[in-house]
Amino acid sequence: EVQLVESGGGLVQPGGSLRLSCVASGFTFSSYDMNWVRQAPGKGLEWVSSANNGGETFYADSVKGRFTISRDNAKNTVYLQMNNLKPEDTAMYYCVAASWVLLAKFPNRGLGHWGQGTQVTVSS
Repeated sequence: EVQLVESGGGLVQPGGSLRLSCVASGFTFSSYDMNWVRQAPGKGLEWVSSANNGGETFYADSVKGRFTISRDNAKNTVYLQMNNLKPEDTAMYYCVAASWVLLAKFPNRGLGHWGQGTQVTVSS
């Protein structure tokens, strides 16, 4: 059974930092592109960042320079370090195992495997 379990979300003030983690099981982690996708209240899915199975990383313009994705294939874990958080970063953050090219263009729950999400709230 495929499982993706996110953690690390919470309430943080603007300018603060959080580190999200996603532990995967039930598939060959190292073979998959790993991604973070978010959904703000009342809005659609937004691709955030990807670490492909070759170790390359990619970011949406809205988070470039503030977020850093990394993966540890030995631990089947992908991380998202989020710095200088802004209120507009408030969203549910999902870990997704799927082709990053497709997910970045057409983020939808029909692609790959999704975790249950972790809530990030940026507010003073």
